[in-house]
Amino acid sequence: MHWLITGSSSGLGRTLAETLLAGGDTVVATARDPHAVADLAERYPGSALALPLDVTHGSQVRAAVETAVAAGPIDVLVNNAGHGLLGALEELSDAEIHEVLAVNLLGALAVTRAVLPHMRERRSGHVVQLSSVGGVVANPGHAIYAASKFALEGASEALAGEVAPFGIRVTIVEPGPFRTEFLGRSLGRSTPIPDYAGGPAGALRARNADAHGRQPGDPVRAAEAIIAAVRAPSAPLRLPLGRSAVERIRAKLTAQLADLEACAAVAVAADREAR
Repeated sequence: MHWLITGSSSGLGRTLAETLLAGGDTVVATARDPHAVADLAERYPGSALALPLDVTHGSQVRAAVETAVAAGPIDVLVNNAGHGLLGALEELSDAEIHEVLAVNLLGALAVTRAVLPHMRERRSGHVVQLSSVGGVVANPGHAIYAASKFALEGASEALAGEVAPFGIRVTIVEPGPFRTEFLGRSLGRSTPIPDYAGGPAGALRARNADAHGRQPGDPVRAAEAIIAAVRAPSAPLRLPLGRSAVERIRAKLTAQLADLEACAAVAVAADREAR
């Protein structure tokens, strides 16, 4: 299979690319700094292609996709590029908000839109969107990251229905904490407001500082799970990864269902014909 992976310089994107190449697949590995993925092309000549790609630059998106398609049909697109930003909503600057949305949401959608015509023409393909448990459960102190991933999940859920008639599948991956650089150099931090220090947002800052390098998730196992889902005859729309993700998503959905049942009578009575 021929894969295009954004954000391949580190984290799950890097591990996924290395796992695929070791297994004999071909990979177009992209990163803002192409030197960060050049070693893949050197180690796997003929199987790996390293390309520069900043997903926030439309011209780079189009150029990377055209080059990837010229090297072979894209069977699987993995939108992995993205990062977190710690901060309560009030602590965030306009620039910080725009940058996270530009990469995590708009960048992923731009690459998807660039690849879809090629998949649609071939009537086959698979789009893998790297979301997060934070795309289902919003942590106080991670507001804009959650906003970017919630939005990506909504767009991807709609996309799955739109492209299914063309033989294109969509899988939304929702990892919990994995031992990558997500909590390290990849994590942005807003300027704190003292009032939030003693609350949930401040607590999240402290937890993340202590958790880096001790996350329970194994990136190799995550990559293997993603590959298995893509190769399966019937891939799930959503693929949570890690015990924490499963437990937190289950708790969120259980509470949400309880809220729905509690207000169902009032909700139904709001219909015109109910009066």
